[in-house]
Amino acid sequence: MKTDYEISLEARKEKIEDVASIIGIKEDKLIKYGDYKAKIKRDKFDNLSENLVLVTSINPTSSGEGKSTVTVGLSDGLNKIGKKSTVALREPSFGPVLGRKGGATGGGYAQVVPMDEINLHFNGDFHAITSAHNAIMAVINNHIFQGNELGFKKVMFNYVMDMNERALRRIKINAGKKDEKDSSFDITVASEIMAILCLAEDLEDLRSRIGDILVGYNEKDEPIFAKDLGVEGVAVAILKDAMNPNLVQSLENNSAIIHGGPFANIAHGCNSVIATKTALKYSDYVITEAGFGADLGAEKFLDIKCRVSGLKPKAAVVVATIKALKLHGGVEEDNLTEENLDALKEGVKNLEKHVENMKKYNLPVIVALNEFATDTEAEIKFMEDWAKDFKVDFSLTQVWAKGGEGAVDLAEKLVKLVEENKEEMKLLYEDDLSTEEKINTIAKEIYGASKVNFTEEAREVLDKIDSLGYRDYPVCMAKTPASLTDDGKIKGRPEGFKITVSDIKINTGARFIVAYLNKVLTMPGLPKHPNALDIDIDENENIINLF
Repeated sequence: MKTDYEISLEARKEKIEDVASIIGIKEDKLIKYGDYKAKIKRDKFDNLSENLVLVTSINPTSSGEGKSTVTVGLSDGLNKIGKKSTVALREPSFGPVLGRKGGATGGGYAQVVPMDEINLHFNGDFHAITSAHNAIMAVINNHIFQGNELGFKKVMFNYVMDMNERALRRIKINAGKKDEKDSSFDITVASEIMAILCLAEDLEDLRSRIGDILVGYNEKDEPIFAKDLGVEGVAVAILKDAMNPNLVQSLENNSAIIHGGPFANIAHGCNSVIATKTALKYSDYVITEAGFGADLGAEKFLDIKCRVSGLKPKAAVVVATIKALKLHGGVEEDNLTEENLDALKEGVKNLEKHVENMKKYNLPVIVALNEFATDTEAEIKFMEDWAKDFKVDFSLTQVWAKGGEGAVDLAEKLVKLVEENKEEMKLLYEDDLSTEEKINTIAKEIYGASKVNFTEEAREVLDKIDSLGYRDYPVCMAKTPASLTDDGKIKGRPEGFKITVSDIKINTGARFIVAYLNKVLTMPGLPKHPNALDIDIDENENIINLF
């Protein structure tokens, strides 16, 4: 069996200007990065298609559900049945690419290419975000060194790096000196600058949001913002090119727009508003994804990104695998390839919850069962019967093995669902609820929790949110993707559980509140044998062992 990377190397790629022309992007709108990559110059967002489709999933196994693979394959499938479709994805982070086997470019015959360049450096967006963030931190430290005119007592900003490096979770600045203080690193995808870039619609919006970042407090416990330092100009200058979305192609030479990449467990998990709207400007259908399961990525896509941008998807695709369903039915990960209908019957309750969650937003749902070679006929038949009984649209997808052809059934059913949908998407909560009420609403409605507990530290920030006037901000929940609860070990669809909000952060630039559930790491670590030890180049300078 060929690897994803071997399949990608055999791809017959079209020149990027030819890919662009198929959806009506003229060559003078492109900033080319070689033959097969380009940035699209930002333009007015007018005459946008309404056919936006969100792809999400159930709570995944450690290796994921193939959500990106289904997303790419579905867009290819739509093009196969005569629809002009573009896939809109997030950019991969260096951390997971070097840490474990798996990127963010799809898999098998449902990929975007050039996958090696996309997964490693792409067009430099993450480097720019990292530099802009750390430039702000450098100015803060220099301001304090030069006399601290603003009176910093507490710095609420830190450093970022697009790498998994657990040693940098806690650091000392000026160690051993009288002005020694604690600081830390987050991974770049958790940076507020990343969130801002993905939510801003133009450079002025970007400038305003960066200026509004809360970077610290003075002796009177009054907030200090980035604009008080005058640092927003240099940050915008660094990010100017990174604001343009990136154009690549699928293995079937269909357009793919990839831009931005906040993690869904610790950030809002969606690609940029600019990317999504650009895709809608040039396509009849846009297929996009949100990170991890519907309890994380989809909730944030709908309650944060759609709230800010006015985007309203017409349908949701919930991806599931028989492996993950058996995991939620009590089977250990080492035994997921063995047929187990009893575990499947129990585990499908997790899928039911995610389907129900999407319907709370007034979205019609279709379940895409991402087929694996180890799935048995009996297990697939069980899922088909379950879908009929549960009264949800269902499609067995074979995109890894067959590309767009393996998603034709899904594409046809999706088009019917979209065309028949006369409802309008609705949000889960209103702006005027308190932050505590918003957290409770998400926890109880989306996770199924019975109660939310807040630590003293979290309570202190709740009080500050109201006093500073940020009550109307939406909430970005940071929690484990492995469970509906805040404990990754709890599988299935639990009931009567409690969650704990351990900390809260006010992201005044991104204009949302981050609520941390239990222990959530914003700087991951590498596994015992990271993928970084295997990646190399061959005698022809081809990258090898990427995945």
